[in-house]
Amino acid sequence: MPEAPPANAPPLPAQPRLPARPRLVMAFDFGRRRIGIACGDTLSRTASPLCTVRADGDREPWEAIGRLVADWQPALAIVGLPYNADGTEGALAAAARDFAAQLRRRHGLTVELVDERYSSLEAGDRLRAARSSGLRVRRVAKNDVDAAAAGIILERWLIERE
Repeated sequence: MPEAPPANAPPLPAQPRLPARPRLVMAFDFGRRRIGIACGDTLSRTASPLCTVRADGDREPWEAIGRLVADWQPALAIVGLPYNADGTEGALAAAARDFAAQLRRRHGLTVELVDERYSSLEAGDRLRAARSSGLRVRRVAKNDVDAAAAGIILERWLIERE
């Protein structure tokens, strides 16, 4: 056994906290017609819109999502949970929870829910501002807004982890 330091010895310096292992994270902005998808990572703490897949009513696009999960191999999935302005769960909250549960079952991913309140409005504002400034050439389509909203949901999750 190592000897104990003398009583008058200076304290040992604190060990630096090692950063957690970087993880790829995939975020979903669930909707009945479209599901926006974004990717990011915990090292750079950035999120980028990836794509939007059609949900076609009650039939979620599991084949397309399965291909994306296989290609990107995320360690974690984030699903936006819709809330109303007053903080109560929105009309699609139950469907978003079901989508998250199916994502967990189908792909074995850890899934976390994040408040998505106003994410689509913020995404639309950002995209329109980019177009006004000349950074974006083409018009803002609904698909672009959904993917950008997924990016905002992921950004919120990353900020909550600070």
